[in-house]
Amino acid sequence: MAIASGSRIGPYEILAPLGAGGMGEVYRAGDPRLGREVAIKVLPSSLACDADRLRRFEQEARAAGVLNHPNILAIFDIGSHDGSPYIVFELLEGQTLRECVNSGPVPPRKGADCATQIARGLAAAHDKGIIHRDLKPENLFVTKDGRVKILDFGLAKLTRPEVSIEATGAPTVASGTDPGTILGTAGYMSPEQVRGQPADHRSDIFTLGAILYEMLSGKRAFRGDSALETMHAILKEDPPDLVETNRHLPPGLERIVRHCLEKNPEERFQSARDLAFDLEVLSGISGPVPMPVAPSASRPKKFISVFIGIVVLAAVAIGGYFAGPSWTEVRLSFIPQGPKA
Repeated sequence: MAIASGSRIGPYEILAPLGAGGMGEVYRAGDPRLGREVAIKVLPSSLACDADRLRRFEQEARAAGVLNHPNILAIFDIGSHDGSPYIVFELLEGQTLRECVNSGPVPPRKGADCATQIARGLAAAHDKGIIHRDLKPENLFVTKDGRVKILDFGLAKLTRPEVSIEATGAPTVASGTDPGTILGTAGYMSPEQVRGQPADHRSDIFTLGAILYEMLSGKRAFRGDSALETMHAILKEDPPDLVETNRHLPPGLERIVRHCLEKNPEERFQSARDLAFDLEVLSGISGPVPMPVAPSASRPKKFISVFIGIVVLAAVAIGGYFAGPSWTEVRLSFIPQGPKA
């Protein structure tokens, strides 16, 4: 049930609804204590009775709450109101990455910049022992000033034994806790997630490669007529070359995407920090190279003349040293003689 504007959740005043989904309802709210606006995600009491949804909701708060990075959504507060748990986080202005890619391929420079920011955020999470495991364009937000934020750590793996989720028909595959079952979103899972194997930080790198591929091509890297066909493609197929859809793509950028999408985790980038570094280097190389300033026309001539003069004087001096007395006579012959007495 929607919460009416003007209602209060804890110290926060609800201003307007922002959206709703399977993991709760999101509202714009005011924090009178600090005089700022925030976003509040509320899990309705009817859904709070679902143990799995409640677990994911609480896990999102725990995972994101220990992270402090400009490319990760900041969590401000958690609480409960009339039996409904809520999370308070920073209010973002902009659009999801899904809305961006729905408009078609993004320019290579913009795609590389977005991927670099995502990789930096992932590196910060991985350093804390947190694996996202459900990256997708819907869980990435691009603010109006171009900053990318990673959202929704509801399926994150913290530093604890693997918790797997059984496949369902939901957009995000999530139910059950039996080992060996599937966790993630079809089309953005790594091969090891598809197989129900334990996923580490390299699974996030594979998913980021699939997202970058989609940004650059406007098409999903892996897609079938059903979730099973999509997962089969992840295991057995490679996406078409990016140059087929974007001829202006730097070859180095395609190599980075391919390196992310290696089926074997050992053959991928071994850290999100390494991936971010390579993307930054590529962006620097592909940028405009400043042209050297040409010296004025008079400088070369003057420099050459001085240089030749120095060489001639050196040669003459050396010759005089070896010539002995005869050189003195030659030298004096060049000196103008005064009138004879």
